[in-house]
Amino acid sequence: METTQKKSTEKFKITGNLDAISKKLKAKYPQLTDADLKFEAGKENEMISRLEKRLNKNHEEVIEILNKIQLEKV
Repeated sequence: METTQKKSTEKFKITGNLDAISKKLKAKYPQLTDADLKFEAGKENEMISRLEKRLNKNHEEVIEILNKIQLEKV
């Protein structure tokens, strides 16, 4: 089980189409806004912090949500 925890605490990287990821996140969490999902390369943690506050989730939970969304087929 250590690998799961280690994986969730690694630095998060956006992979894939950010527009598609954003649409999926908005569909699943309607409270998210474009401002919440604003992304700049190298500033992943800023977006994650906004999502933590908006979704009332901790850092690991947000990364897990993002990783699952990225793995889904468009």
